[in-house]
Amino acid sequence: MNKLVIGFLTISMLLAVACNSGTEALAESKAKSIGEIEEFIKSNPSDGELEKAIVIRDSLIFDSISKVNTIEAFEFFVQNYPESGLIGLAKEKIKELSGIQLVVPSFRGGEARNYYGNYAPSNLDENWKLSLGSGRSFAYGKMYVWTGAGWTGQPLVVVDKNVTYLIQGAFDYHLRKINAQTGEVIWKYKFDDILKGTGTVFINKNARTEEERVVVMQGSRRGEVGNSAVAPSFRGVSFLTGKELWRMNSEKTASYSRDVDGSALGVGDTAYIGLENGLFTVFNPDPQFAEMKTGMLQPKIYKQLPLYTEKDKSTHGGNLVTESSPTLLGDRIFSTTGSGHVYGYNMKTGKLDWDFYIGADMDGTPPATDDNCLIITVEKEYIAGKGGVYKLNPSKTGDEAVEWFFPTENKTYFTWAGGIIGSAAVNDAYVGENEPHLAVFSGIDGNLYVVNHQKLATEKVVGTDAKTMYPTPELVFKKNVGPTISSPIIVGNKIIVATYTGLYLFEHDKDLKFKQLAFMKGTFEASPIVWNGKIYIASNSSGFLYCLGK
Repeated sequence: MNKLVIGFLTISMLLAVACNSGTEALAESKAKSIGEIEEFIKSNPSDGELEKAIVIRDSLIFDSISKVNTIEAFEFFVQNYPESGLIGLAKEKIKELSGIQLVVPSFRGGEARNYYGNYAPSNLDENWKLSLGSGRSFAYGKMYVWTGAGWTGQPLVVVDKNVTYLIQGAFDYHLRKINAQTGEVIWKYKFDDILKGTGTVFINKNARTEEERVVVMQGSRRGEVGNSAVAPSFRGVSFLTGKELWRMNSEKTASYSRDVDGSALGVGDTAYIGLENGLFTVFNPDPQFAEMKTGMLQPKIYKQLPLYTEKDKSTHGGNLVTESSPTLLGDRIFSTTGSGHVYGYNMKTGKLDWDFYIGADMDGTPPATDDNCLIITVEKEYIAGKGGVYKLNPSKTGDEAVEWFFPTENKTYFTWAGGIIGSAAVNDAYVGENEPHLAVFSGIDGNLYVVNHQKLATEKVVGTDAKTMYPTPELVFKKNVGPTISSPIIVGNKIIVATYTGLYLFEHDKDLKFKQLAFMKGTFEASPIVWNGKIYIASNSSGFLYCLGK
């Protein structure tokens, strides 16, 4: 086949539907291949290879469109390729997407915690903003007024009947369903305290009613319960109506907290979450199996396992809190904990059968990588060495599980002494063939770091115990952006990082040369998400939820 100019599909047209497949370079490569085949088809109408060329063309286009996975993309295919053998499948996808899509149903995307939306804009221009109000909550020995939304505070994205909605928790005690296009509030549900964490949207396939078919599982701070036996800080709410479906009691344990910051993980008809009371909880989110206990309708709990040991009670005191969200990798569900452990729950045996002990307080949620590892962020607390980031291989145990460690600088900000509070991001859900697998993280030391998580540097570094030497990954990019506890995201070749100084938007080219595209001043603890070229993020200084990018 001759190398000809792009034919029927221009590069720009294909980029519009291939942006979710990775970087612009990958999309351009696909566009060129399709264009050459298109030119061959037009120039050789009687060629014996014509039918095969059409099949290949249609397959390439359908593959690109499937990655975008919207009604508009499949309608484009139906309209422009009506004779394709894939037309039936395209129509089925249109029908399927006319229902409900859980686009970003939980913190950091879903069960692997490594998806942050389809494609990002190239600017931070404001489309709309919504005031999230404020609320009072007890912390650090006294009552404070909290404004907007904070850590982790990421919006969820759901498409229902071709309308995109956000689910956003806030410091004014309310959970909101919001029209993502306009910022209009559809409903709001009130908790007993501020909402810091991110929820999870769960499809209840055995629902009795439409109201129970889609459940939003959301946590809050515990409320003013004191030593009460009941702290209903985790609840199920109908996505359709905003009506309460059940409440879960966060029981009093050796942990000092009864809040819920983590996001539940739904697998089949079962959900899993680490509560801040330190209990890994396995339960049924379906309201029809809920039971009346302690004066409220509670979901059926199958099992609760402590994410700490007796020894941890003496070394960490009451800081046995689990604030992270569980990650599914293989047959295990992994949780990072305030007790210093990374635990793996075996779904086949129902036991915690994997344990990597670091000793530090760990609040970040680990993303799973393409090479079946976990990226673990570590705070500088309870450890002799520096905080930073581990890449762990859970098919191994002990020090053999460590693929590498990357230390960050010790630097005090507020109550933190260094390390990383938020979660790392990886580009594995977006990376194209022969492109580098990147991990992105930002810390209390004020730096944004980008490393190649599958490529090691030549030197070794000392680990969190200040004794053991480990390999370290190749550093690709480092930029001072100010201290942060927010979790950055990487979508294609764009990075969005929120800090106590503002919101940054970066871009890199195929040679991994980075440039800053935009900056928005403000204070951010919440984590961003993107969808269809828009960034959604809440601020805890202005009090607004923003829709950015034009």
